Amino acid sequence: MKARPRLVIFALTVIAIFTMIAFFAKDVEKNMTLGLDLQGGFEIVYEVSPLDVGGELPSMAAVARSVSKRIDVLGVSEPEIVIEGENRIRVQLAGVSDQEQARRIISATANLTFRDVDDNLLADATILTEGGASLGFENGVPVVSLKIADQDKFFELTEKVSKMGAGKNFIVTWLDFEEGDSYDAEKLKEATGQQKYISAATVSAGIKGDAIIKGSFTDAEARELADLINSGSLPVKMTELYSNVVSAEFGISAFNQTMFAGIVGIFLVMAAMILVYKLPGIVAAIMLFLYVFVVLFLYNSMGGVFTLPGIAALVLGVGMTVDANIITFERIKDELYLGRTLEKAYVEGHQLAFWTIFDSQFTTFIAALIMYIMGTGAVKGFATMLMVTVFVTVVLNVYFTKFLLGLLVRSKYFNNKKGLFGVKPSNIPDVTKGENQKYFGPFTKVDFVKESKKFLIVSATILILGFSLFAINSFRGIDGFNLGIDFSSGTKITMQSDIPLTLEEIRADFAEFGYDSISVQFAGDDIAYVTTRETESTENLRALKLFIEEKYGHEANDVVVTPVVGRELVINALTLSLLAWVLMMVYITLRFEWDYALGTIIALLHDIFIVLGVFAIFRIEVNTELVAVILAIIGYSVDDSIVVFDRIRDSVRHWSKPHISKADYRQIVNSSLQVTLWRSLFNTLTTILPVLALITIGSPEIFEFNFAMLIGLFAGAYSSIFIAAQLWYYIRINKKPQSQKAKKPRKKEALDEMTIIGIND
Repeated sequence: MKARPRLVIFALTVIAIFTMIAFFAKDVEKNMTLGLDLQGGFEIVYEVSPLDVGGELPSMAAVARSVSKRIDVLGVSEPEIVIEGENRIRVQLAGVSDQEQARRIISATANLTFRDVDDNLLADATILTEGGASLGFENGVPVVSLKIADQDKFFELTEKVSKMGAGKNFIVTWLDFEEGDSYDAEKLKEATGQQKYISAATVSAGIKGDAIIKGSFTDAEARELADLINSGSLPVKMTELYSNVVSAEFGISAFNQTMFAGIVGIFLVMAAMILVYKLPGIVAAIMLFLYVFVVLFLYNSMGGVFTLPGIAALVLGVGMTVDANIITFERIKDELYLGRTLEKAYVEGHQLAFWTIFDSQFTTFIAALIMYIMGTGAVKGFATMLMVTVFVTVVLNVYFTKFLLGLLVRSKYFNNKKGLFGVKPSNIPDVTKGENQKYFGPFTKVDFVKESKKFLIVSATILILGFSLFAINSFRGIDGFNLGIDFSSGTKITMQSDIPLTLEEIRADFAEFGYDSISVQFAGDDIAYVTTRETESTENLRALKLFIEEKYGHEANDVVVTPVVGRELVINALTLSLLAWVLMMVYITLRFEWDYALGTIIALLHDIFIVLGVFAIFRIEVNTELVAVILAIIGYSVDDSIVVFDRIRDSVRHWSKPHISKADYRQIVNSSLQVTLWRSLFNTLTTILPVLALITIGSPEIFEFNFAMLIGLFAGAYSSIFIAAQLWYYIRINKKPQSQKAKKPRKKEALDEMTIIGIND
């Protein structure tokens, strides 16, 4: 095929891609399901226990079905109800307008009973027709109309009550009667409307037919009671262990900020790729447009819910997906600097890059899979998005980018324009004149092995400083880390105002509701995060939030975590991390050798401790999202280490001497790092650019998440060069020497094709 047809196919393919994106973009946007942190709503974890002490707990599936019926009453679309363990249930409702009503309906047992004035049970809800409760009116007053299923029994009990005499002939209707409740005690509250029973109706004769429940109801209250009765009783006690309430206004603002930051980050990555790699960079930019579209499309198709950490994972994935491009493009440049023809360099570059890309992406997938299986809430959403991005990265970068770039290369139009592939033509050897390779990059004179001790001192300084402050703070009775309520339990309230907030005023406001010990963190002048170690009662918290909304004009968000959940989150975080380390070490050992795996694991431990050390030094809050960050850092750190180790292993495999000496190992490590350092730095830059956009112009709700990711990315690039590779070197030079069969240099290193101008160039 001649040049023109291939270039035409390339142009038509690009046009088709952008046409498809433009045509389906609205549908993709419309089908996005936003999580509660983006559209408002709440998430609650309940501990389910029997109503009676020593009673049996019904199946959790039955409890979930009952809760689902309650949610149907609210008219909420796509609720998420997850059973966790033997006696826990997690409920996520996005877009709920009246969160307190939803809370009340979900947790109410709705156990309707009819009793006499002495609190003796006369009948329960089984006497009613299923679904027979409805809103009615009597003389214009709202009532609950009940259809009686067993009318004979109802006649008997009403006739019995009618004969109990004046002052005693009442049927008392209770919802969720508990042991210790008393009609005599509660009737004293009737004047205030605060009594626990619904109504106390006088019965003068037996009633044969349907009945009504009267009370001081509004239309909405009568309808809610009827819906609750129809949903059936929930014969369990629902105790809140964790809750997260987000106002719709705050959620939409966070969504808009994060999406804008993501778009800025993506365009920064595109610009960097085009600047460095020229024509292949343009192909990578086209691929990024398609990548974002495909990820969103697949995530929608899976029924995925978009959350703030999930969008951050998408943006982070943009940086990580171009890593695969960078590895491939740098391999192509290496081949061009060996004197290869453009087509030969393209073929060799893709072949050599494939397993490096696969290994690095697969280790990230391992971390994401562990997060998905064992994580909850935001961590699970982050993990789902990360797995989708890994899959799309491999497919688009390995196959689609190869296809597009292949059309350009095989057109032969660019054979004499190699400068458009990010190389300096003056550094390409002219094999027709017998020239050898004369360019390796900007770090050819750096002795990394010799300089490694200096960098180890830097790492040690950060770690010692961080953990010294941790120990000092612990000794002073302060938490070594600034643990968020996710791990330490307590209540966190996010408040927003149209006027500047001040610490003194916030402290005074919270003191009125008994919050004497609070910590306040500001995000600009108009947003404040207020934390207390107390898990406040719902009534007090509701009153405080109402006060904040009236005074500052914005509904407050709240997160409540009990000590039980806090302890479990710490254990789960440690378990997730350990499992990820073990699985990655097994995989790397199988793909490489044990010393490569050990170097990788030590490097990622270094990265995690660096992140924790920085958090300890600056007293940045440690929360649940940090678990997701640590696991993402594990995957990213391994990515960088694998790129380096792939070069080292390649050199070892094709070493021409029968025995590799200490000097040879030093040369292998240095030459491998000299070749890979630039691409490692650029890999890190393209991943950091979106994260920087999220930090500077994204939602402050995930600042800690993004800051931890930024530190982890720096540490990951740093450790792959100065920790992982150096540790491998010291293991190898101290191992018992083993002879090995001399190997010929791989064909790639020898110029197996001579470039003859006018024939194959």
